[in-house]
Amino acid sequence: MPHPPLVLASTSPFRRELLARLNLPFTAVAPDVDESPLPGELPEQTALRLSEKKARAVAALHPNALIIGSDQVASLEGEIFGKPGDHPRAAAQLQRMRGKTVNFYTGLCLYNSRTGASHLQGIPTLVTFRHVSDDEIERYLKAETPYNCAGSAKCEGLGIALIARMEGPDPNALIGLPLIALCDMLRAESVQIL
Repeated sequence: MPHPPLVLASTSPFRRELLARLNLPFTAVAPDVDESPLPGELPEQTALRLSEKKARAVAALHPNALIIGSDQVASLEGEIFGKPGDHPRAAAQLQRMRGKTVNFYTGLCLYNSRTGASHLQGIPTLVTFRHVSDDEIERYLKAETPYNCAGSAKCEGLGIALIARMEGPDPNALIGLPLIALCDMLRAESVQIL
């Protein structure tokens, strides 16, 4: 019996590119959710809550599907770094993070809208930033304009030049879609990948 259709609850071209690596047909739908953290919420809680919220928001439009939601939050010494939205905030984030190790926490949810089964996992990636100069930050921001990326760090592009080291269980998690965990979740829903 074929598995339900796959739906990616994201408009991110990078998440679409990552999911396409699995050679499974899918559609991408924009989830309409407020991504603001809740008062007192830990970064990993925010990432998990938003990944599930995105999947469930799309489920209303796709009642017989496997829906993939993902969200990422960066944190440093208790401070949350979300999507900066503009150049000054992005520059401030990168200046604050230079020379330090930042935890990028990626939440992943696979929601079966037919059965209500929900698979939820958080994947941490520790990223140590180089001691970059203000000029390097400005050149990077002008080249990439990463204003819609958590922590302004677009590692799938020129942002990799800001990084000294990365540690985590899945290199794809930092780009926004942890494929190792997703493969496990898909197999649990009887999706044949290979």
